[in-house]
Amino acid sequence: MEGFYISKINDEIFSRIKDKSYKNNCTIPIENLRHLSLLHKDLNGKILSGEMICNEKIAEDLIDIFKKLFEENYPIEKIRLIDEYDADDELSMRDNNSSCFNFRFVSFTQRISKHGYGLAVDINPLYNPYIKTVDGKKIIAPDNSVDFEDRNKNFSYKIVEDDLCCKLFLEHNFKWGGNYWEDEKDYQHFFIEEN
Repeated sequence: MEGFYISKINDEIFSRIKDKSYKNNCTIPIENLRHLSLLHKDLNGKILSGEMICNEKIAEDLIDIFKKLFEENYPIEKIRLIDEYDADDELSMRDNNSSCFNFRFVSFTQRISKHGYGLAVDINPLYNPYIKTVDGKKIIAPDNSVDFEDRNKNFSYKIVEDDLCCKLFLEHNFKWGGNYWEDEKDYQHFFIEEN
């Protein structure tokens, strides 16, 4: 389908991600990453262009998933490189930006995030927050998504187990953070277990 492309990271793209999502201490070779050009639709059905960087291992899967979401009018507000937010995950999530690669560590750990390998995708993160209790304090990220913690409420962009987005990612052997861990929920987060 026209509008959906996979390409290697060329000099122009690398210049946009260097020292942002692709930091000096990045452990994944640039040759293992791919740039995706995508189309998506917002809540009003407006066609938008998007782009994402991911691990080459999941590039074909993501193209297939995003094509199907596009064909079925599944709403995604934004798909921009996280580098447009200076690779600041919180800023990207606050703006409801769907993204993949960003070399960083799992919150509150020294483990490289699945995003750091380009093996995790966050979809409509403002409406599908990360929720965890740390030292007795509830953490919700992004911090402006408190209104979307209650998953019994009805609201736009909400990901639930039986919706198309979740089904497509699961069909492509991704795990969903909305039901994967007992002690935390990450409703925006789809990931592949291998590194």
